[in-house]
Amino acid sequence: MKIGLHDADADHIKNKSFPNYALMKISAWYKQQGDTVEWWNPLYTYDRVCSSKIFDFTREDLYLPDKTIKGGTGYHEISLKHELPSVIDNMLPDYSIYPDCDYAIGYLTRGCPNNCRWCLVPKKEGNIRPYREWQQVVRPDTNKLVLMDNNILACEHGIEQLRGLAATDYRIDLNQGMDIRLVTEETVKLFKEIKWIRFIRLSCDTKSQIPHFKRVAKLFRKHNVGLSKMFVYVLVTKDLDNADHRVQSLNRISGNLHIYAQAERNDRKGIVPNKMQLEFTQRYVYGRLYRRETWQQYCERKGFNGRTMET
Repeated sequence: MKIGLHDADADHIKNKSFPNYALMKISAWYKQQGDTVEWWNPLYTYDRVCSSKIFDFTREDLYLPDKTIKGGTGYHEISLKHELPSVIDNMLPDYSIYPDCDYAIGYLTRGCPNNCRWCLVPKKEGNIRPYREWQQVVRPDTNKLVLMDNNILACEHGIEQLRGLAATDYRIDLNQGMDIRLVTEETVKLFKEIKWIRFIRLSCDTKSQIPHFKRVAKLFRKHNVGLSKMFVYVLVTKDLDNADHRVQSLNRISGNLHIYAQAERNDRKGIVPNKMQLEFTQRYVYGRLYRRETWQQYCERKGFNGRTMET
């Protein structure tokens, strides 16, 4: 058979570089069956087309054939419980379809015990559970590994896998942001042993997490783990005063923290960031202006009323 693969997000997002995990496994499975696999081209005819879409905001491709097999949380009509068959999910990813990817990707755990309002993971994957051993997700041709676990510190299996990786030469990145509330002194000692690709990624979505960042910052200093390695995702809802409280609190803990603000977006629920959220994330935080002024001071300087861009 001739198989066409479609990475919907790559078509929509300019310069998207992160590979699609599901499509790599699908490619590996079809190739194992002796089929021909290539990127879908609307000008050609295929026996089967498989499309994966992760993000709600990615536009539908109207030229996809009617019988296209679709998957991923970005497709609203697809059930969140729609998963790859185990025979495909157990395949090693086919990295050849993303030749610029020089690292391994994968999960050691799946699911999450939390039920945050903005997150689909518990509904899609259920509670936290073991998924893979680290030896099953690394590549022989690179020492870099990007893990996509949503809450690896909530699972003892995940922590054990990190301990195993710490004893190797593999360099890792946990790109989803770990739960600061679960970081203990033993965790920080483990962080020091791990060889990170660049950052130790954490998340700060509520004010209640700030005391934990203060606690963990002390542990970082105690064990000589540089705070400049701490990368913090900050969820920005329409309550910008709340977001700025977290940003300013993090900045007071250390000016060396890397803060990355993400405007809340969930097209499935009709949640789309407004202009002020985008101003906050793309100019106030991304421009590092929070280091010299508060959001209120920024709005006064810009002539905004703090809620809209109207003067």
